[in-house]
Amino acid sequence: MASSLQTPRPEPVALREPAVAKLNLALHVRRRLDNGYHELETLFAFCTDGDWLSATSEPATEHRFDLTITGPFAEGLETEGNLVERAWQALCPVVAPAHIKAKLEKRLPVASGLGGGSADAAAMLRLLTSLWKLDPAHAADVAPRLGADVPACLLSMSARGEGVGEKLKPLSMPEISGAPVLLVNPLVPLSTAAVFERWDGVDLGPLGEDWRAARNDLEPPARKLVSAIADVLDWLAAQPGCALARMSGSGASCFALFDNDAARDAAGAACPDKWWHLATHLR
Repeated sequence: MASSLQTPRPEPVALREPAVAKLNLALHVRRRLDNGYHELETLFAFCTDGDWLSATSEPATEHRFDLTITGPFAEGLETEGNLVERAWQALCPVVAPAHIKAKLEKRLPVASGLGGGSADAAAMLRLLTSLWKLDPAHAADVAPRLGADVPACLLSMSARGEGVGEKLKPLSMPEISGAPVLLVNPLVPLSTAAVFERWDGVDLGPLGEDWRAARNDLEPPARKLVSAIADVLDWLAAQPGCALARMSGSGASCFALFDNDAARDAAGAACPDKWWHLATHLR
């Protein structure tokens, strides 16, 4: 008599991928484009910490996507229509129907200039590439359609960005790899579009080889929108061992590079409670 017992169906394997914080070590805005974007030159660098994304995939009769969001900055985030879901939608046409169950652990502040949404989308692209065993070229192809910073976040390594940030030239920067860095955000969301709208349109020149002598052209308009950015930068620059303090992207997050871990950790311990901060390293 045949046994009525059935072989248990194996549980789908969950993969986990970091969505690390993006920094703009320098950002020069060169001109406004007719399509509403801006031509710029920037130097991307990435930290060793950030959000986390995990996902499983199993066969289905049609494509399905379920996302849950946890973490200290999960409140108010929609689980549908976001960049993570759009990244999934962009790759669906090249695979058979599957049910994706994803979880985003949101550790970075929202709308903070650290590439959070773009990094999350890029992490989703990398996860799906692994889960579906895709050619990475598919992810690289769709990344620019998801946002100007998504190609850099997909790479997640030091690179010079031109165009609207999507034209990338990877760089070897051993002098900053592993450098201690403190990220500080005044916990005031700041719209990237609003900051670019307030840029004065003056081209102050190209980004040269010495990024430490460069600038962030979005810092002046961002300061006008969020006065606390000036307070954060002044505080960071005054910390012992701070080698450089600058705003990242369109703000409001700022960062400081330190001479050593001890100096960075001391600054982190002294950071005002009203601000968010993260002690990390550059990749």
